Amino acid sequence: MFLLAIAALMLGFGSAYIASDDIRYLTRAGLEETRILQARRPLQRMAADSTIAPAVRAQLGLVLASRDYAARLGLEARRTYTTYADVGRDTLLLVLSAAPRDCICPYTWKYPIVGRMPYKGFFDVGMAKKAAASLDARGYDTSLRPSAAFSTLGWFNDPLLSTALTPDSVELASLVFHEIAHNTLYVKSATPFNESFAQLVGYRAAEQFFRERGDSALARQAAARWHDEIVLGAYYRTLIARLDSFYATRPTGAVLDSGRAEAARWADAELRGSVGGQFESYTVGAGGERPINNARLVGALLYRSHLEWFDRWYHDHGGDVRASVAGLRELMRGADGDTAFARLGRAVGDSSDGAALHPNTTVTRPM
Repeated sequence: MFLLAIAALMLGFGSAYIASDDIRYLTRAGLEETRILQARRPLQRMAADSTIAPAVRAQLGLVLASRDYAARLGLEARRTYTTYADVGRDTLLLVLSAAPRDCICPYTWKYPIVGRMPYKGFFDVGMAKKAAASLDARGYDTSLRPSAAFSTLGWFNDPLLSTALTPDSVELASLVFHEIAHNTLYVKSATPFNESFAQLVGYRAAEQFFRERGDSALARQAAARWHDEIVLGAYYRTLIARLDSFYATRPTGAVLDSGRAEAARWADAELRGSVGGQFESYTVGAGGERPINNARLVGALLYRSHLEWFDRWYHDHGGDVRASVAGLRELMRGADGDTAFARLGRAVGDSSDGAALHPNTTVTRPM
């Protein structure tokens, strides 16, 4: 997910640290990454340690088997998830996203190497809340959500973090495949493409992995979750299209508020009706309708952009993860930004607009 700048440790402190939120942010990120790397323990040894609870050892064993299978699929597993680090808390970091109240336009941050990204991760809860409050005060919709894992894109030997362990075997295996997928293919300034690609690899590789292990129930569960992610992707795109049409009328004040409230009612009815009826594994909660928050919609679509294209590509390559990934790596040579989806759309015979989100370059900031 995030490329954390360990080089921040070499930045000066003193007055620069006191004066600059960016310096403090990079320093904290570098310190946290260093702490995580220093806390690593060999996963293989832990999985065989009889003093560790059997349920935890089983989860660790599943992680090792999944990463080995990822390597067999031609993914760049490298040394990712060969070690384990206890982060000492139940929330590793908070992820901030933002968007104007009248546009599905992600507020973006610009990073070295990886380019623009529509989110920013914070290890410091106070710093995250302060950044969100600053954007709130400027009239943006904001969203802070926890993240249990991240990828350094192979720059470091990412350990399995204690926050990522779960008794849900499908989610644990798909997490391994998802994060290793980021090592394998990364398109600069194309976060929705990268995350949606990793979703494909996560669930389809998990399905193939469990089927080859003879666990048809978990294989079906992985396939069902991928199906439901595609359904959710279509649902969010329809909701966002409705909001785009409304926002194009340039509403303000009470008109903007009432239009967003109407969209929220429509979204809730759809989710509890035709959309929810298509789910094979997900269920719709009993809570009331959620108000429209453009930042949350940006975050929801990041992982569900054109999933039907990825699935078509997968089936066009014989329903084989190895062939699908290898073909995409070749297709994406030299691509960046929205050109990634444009290439994929043409390759699967869809000529519609490949842009997943509307970039708003007027709110782009470094780091």
